[in-house]
Formats: sequence, C-alpha cells, structure tokens
Amino acid sequence: MADFNKNISGDDQFIEKIVHINRTAKVVKGGRRFSFSAIVVVGDGKGKVGCGLGKANQVPDAIRKGVDQARKDMKRVSITDLSIPHEVFGKFGAGNVMLKPAVEGTGLIAGGAVRAVLEAAGVHNILTKCIGSHNPHNLVKATMDGLRRLRTPQQIALSRGKSVEEITA
Repeated sequence: MADFNKNISGDDQFIEKIVHINRTAKVVKGGRRFSFSAIVVVGDGKGKVGCGLGKANQVPDAIRKGVDQARKDMKRVSITDLSIPHEVFGKFGAGNVMLKPAVEGTGLIAGGAVRAVLEAAGVHNILTKCIGSHNPHNLVKATMDGLRRLRTPQQIALSRGKSVEEITA
C-alpha cells in the first residue's frame, strides 16, 4: 500500500493517517459509477485520538470528510511516558485487539490498522495482537475501544476511595 500518512489538511499540530481506502462500483445504464470510502485516524501524539469514515465520489473528498469526522471524535486516552498503564482488550464487532504494555526499546509491535491508531495516539512501546476479524473498520474501532478503556492508577484510586500507594502496593 502506498504511504498516505501525510498531514492532509496542512495543520502541523495533528497526526493524520489514512488507514484504508475502499472503492465501490454501482452499475448504471451508462457503465459503472465509482464511489470511495476512507478510514482516517487523527491524533496529537500526546494522548488524544479519534477515527472517522468519509464517503464521497472522489478520493480527496472522502479523505477530507473522514478527517473532519475524526477530529469531532477525538478523545483523550490514558497513556504513560513509555507505553500504556495496563493490559486491555478492545472489542468491536468480530474484531478483538489485545493491547499489552512493553518496556522501553520494544517499539510499536502492531499491524496496519492498529499501528495507525497507536502512532496517532503517541504510544511508542506496545505489544498488540488482533484476534478474530482483520477488517480495518473493526480493528480501528476495537483499538479505539481498548484505548478508551485505559485508566491511570490515579483514576482507579479515586474510584475506590483509596490512595495510589494502597493500589500499587
């Protein structure tokens, strides 16, 4: 696949990645009419990430619509300086993604759709495994689900009414 991971809109503050572009054909009287859909991931590289799906008759319009939808979908996720706080499973449809924290130097061990989401979120060291469907739509949404389930030790301590030291001990 060609490298579409350029900053599409010209904003330098967001990382925009095109995960997948799909072409569909509708057969009409005069021949085939093509339309395109684009799955796009947008993040700031510091813990905010969102995904979007854009559909249009031309590829640039589909990408632009996907970017607009992804920016509206952006939410903050809990990541540490090196990786993620704990292991988590993300699920969407038949796509399941396991996200496991890794030590410094491991790198981003992930496939195409999962890698795009994690790079946009700013995760640098992580182990992942796709279980079930490998459909890019389901994997992007399953990865987003997993990242949104992450909680920091401070959030867990607050919900339990304890201190961080009691939880980490």
